[in-house]
Order: sequence, then C-alpha cells, then structure tokens
Amino acid sequence: MPQLSQLPDVLLSQLFWLAIALGFIFFVIARGMVPRIQATVDAREHRIAGDLEAAQEARAAADATEAAWRARMDSARAEAVRLAQDAKQASAAETEAKVKKAADKINLKAESAQAKIRDAVTSARSEIEKVASDATQEMVERLAGIKVDAKDAVQAVKAELNV
Repeated sequence: MPQLSQLPDVLLSQLFWLAIALGFIFFVIARGMVPRIQATVDAREHRIAGDLEAAQEARAAADATEAAWRARMDSARAEAVRLAQDAKQASAAETEAKVKKAADKINLKAESAQAKIRDAVTSARSEIEKVASDATQEMVERLAGIKVDAKDAVQAVKAELNV
C-alpha cells in the first residue's frame, strides 16, 4: 500500500500543522471566547446576587409592613371591642333607665289601685256595717220585739265583724 509507505515522510509535517491548528484554536478560544463567556457568567452571577439581595430587602420590607399591618389590625380590633363594650354599657344603662321609669309608673299605678281598693273596701265595709246594723235592728225588733238603738246595733255589728 503506497499510502502507508509515505507515512514516515509526512508524519512530521502533519504533526507540525496539527500542533499549529490546535494552538490557533486554543488561543482563539482561550483568548477570545473564554473571556466573553466568563464575563457573561460573572455578569449573570452578579445580577443573581443583586436580585437575591433585592429579594431579601423586599422580604424584610414586606415583613416590616406585615408587622405594622398586624399592629394596626390589633389596635383596630381592640378599639372595636372597646366601642362595642361602651355601646353595650350605654345600651344597658339606657335600658335600665327605661325599666326603672316603667317600674316607677307601674308602682304608681299599683299604689293608686291599692288606694282605690282600700277606699272601696272601707266604703264596702261601712256599707256592710250599715246594712248589717239595719238588718240587726229589724231582726231583733221582729224576733224579740225589742227596739234596739241604731248606735248599739252599729257597735254590736262592729264588734262581730272585727273578731
């Protein structure tokens, strides 16, 4: 094979050109492309670090905002509870005043009714005594034939009714 017989003659020149081509490729890639790639990677890492730092600052700001919001909500809840309690107390005092006023009216009506009842009882009692004394005089006069004085009949009836 003639190609194999030429191999020792061209081997050195091919190795030389191979070394030059690889050296050229190495220098082009190492000196031209690697710094660009490295700059892109560095810029990306720098941007990621900046984004992470901004995210941490935003999280801290959000936490502070949330804490302030919670504090406002807690104070608003406490104020609402206080207002509700004040309203309950005011309502209770108003209701108590209305109930007292109504109870006073009812007590006045009850006292008035009791006075009327006492007057009616007294009036009825005096009428009963009068009728009973008249009936007593008449019965004694019819049964015993004795005329009883009106004063004595009233005293006798009062004595019997008070027993």
